[in-house]
Amino acid sequence: MPATLKIDFVSDVACPWCAIGLASLKTALGRLGDEVEADLHFSPFELNPDMPADGVPLADYMARKYGLTPAQLAQNQANIGARAAAEGFPMRMDLRTHAYNTFDAHRLLHWAQTIGNDTQLALKEALLRAYFVEGKRTSDPDVLVDAARQAGLDTARAREILASDEYAEQVRALERHYQNLGIQSVPAIIFNNRHLVSGGQPPEVFEQAIRQILAQG
Repeated sequence: MPATLKIDFVSDVACPWCAIGLASLKTALGRLGDEVEADLHFSPFELNPDMPADGVPLADYMARKYGLTPAQLAQNQANIGARAAAEGFPMRMDLRTHAYNTFDAHRLLHWAQTIGNDTQLALKEALLRAYFVEGKRTSDPDVLVDAARQAGLDTARAREILASDEYAEQVRALERHYQNLGIQSVPAIIFNNRHLVSGGQPPEVFEQAIRQILAQG
């Protein structure tokens, strides 16, 4: 019988290392095969909770937050793109021109989890593709509804949620919960509520960590 492994993947849909980490984790779980049954949940973390819906130019944002020059940003983007491609998630970094607010995306993800883990995963991946592959605005209701459609969700219900404050308090409560746990950067992957692996690690690191956790029982 496979061992059940609860995984809380704390992340933001505007975080490239979160996309890389998810692809890497899925590779690791694939290598483990029938040894483990993953109970995978996506939990909210906003890199920029005060970001306006229309976003800001990425170069301006990275200069303010990290002090990156245009040349440094270009090199950073190239490094991330190469790593993402190596993990099977090729990004169009040239289309990623702005940083956007992601709160509504997290509200839809919370709704998707009430339907099922596979649905939430499908929505998460659709949102990551929208931003990192297609260069779309993650705060645009039409973009979010289209991601919901790709995940097999009811688009009319998605629009209804986006037009309201539904799931807002639940998302904020979860964000506070993980902040209170000391999580300040993402991805933060928590196994069985007690083992933390941080960052977009290679598949080998995730596989080793999971094997050690399973061995501990």
